[in-house]
Amino acid sequence: MILTVTPNPAIDLTYRVASLDVGETHRVAPPAVRAGGKGLNVARVIAQTGSAAFALTTAGGPSGLRLADDLLASGLPHELVPVAAPTRSSVAIVDETSGHTTIFNETGGALSPAEWAALHDAVERLAVPATCLVGSGSLPPDAPDDFYARLVQVAAARGIPSIVDATGPALLLAAEAGATVLKPNRRELTESTGEADPVAGAARLLELGARLVLVSLGEDGMLAITSDAPGGSLRAALPQPLRGNATGAGDAAVAAVASCLAEGLTDPAAIVSRATAWSAAAVLAPLAGDLHPSYPELEARLVLSA
Repeated sequence: MILTVTPNPAIDLTYRVASLDVGETHRVAPPAVRAGGKGLNVARVIAQTGSAAFALTTAGGPSGLRLADDLLASGLPHELVPVAAPTRSSVAIVDETSGHTTIFNETGGALSPAEWAALHDAVERLAVPATCLVGSGSLPPDAPDDFYARLVQVAAARGIPSIVDATGPALLLAAEAGATVLKPNRRELTESTGEADPVAGAARLLELGARLVLVSLGEDGMLAITSDAPGGSLRAALPQPLRGNATGAGDAAVAAVASCLAEGLTDPAAIVSRATAWSAAAVLAPLAGDLHPSYPELEARLVLSA
């Protein structure tokens, strides 16, 4: 069972418009609404592809009740830690003409020390039967920077791999804790390490203690840099980029990595190939947390290069 931890979930609202004209009024159909947040998206993808996933997250206020209802209806195994702050919202606007998606993410509300303790206690309890531990997404305001690092330590104590998808100090501390895999995108990596070159930025995370770094490059595919060869990299990409909704593409990549590690698959080429293919399949799906069924064919079309 792959355990995903989402400390800052959201109600995702996805609007689709024929063309987004900034400054103009748009008449739109009601949005697609679902429980979201990066870790929940990861768990949905894992479940869709046939592996066992369990989602741990928080919920608060009327919007938290809405999140709880959606998760219950989805059938995704989960546990909710009650918090006082209302669950935030995230709005995605898909421009069907350009293929671009504009996203507005609320920051979320702060958790109390007791709520952080309850969340961490739940992680320690649920990690006992887990085969892989994933910490993913933004942290709410005033969160402890070492929250994800502590997840890595829990995983290490249980002898299971850990994956963290975060940014800033949370990413750096997860690296220092010895995360099995880190998965920033190019912008997050630059902001976190100060390195404009993704290979140099990934090397910095490896120096801190991470074992494998995957860097999402958008239309240019994905890089894998390992602690065994920090000076080199392996890139996986499709011959031509895909048009679609990229929301959730990074989460699908994390789901792919988790499925590999849970299977005992540690070859970087195999991991970056599956991660890139699932990420591409998420671009073709209408909502974050879903994959287009063509992901096996997409993986067969990938080009690997050093």
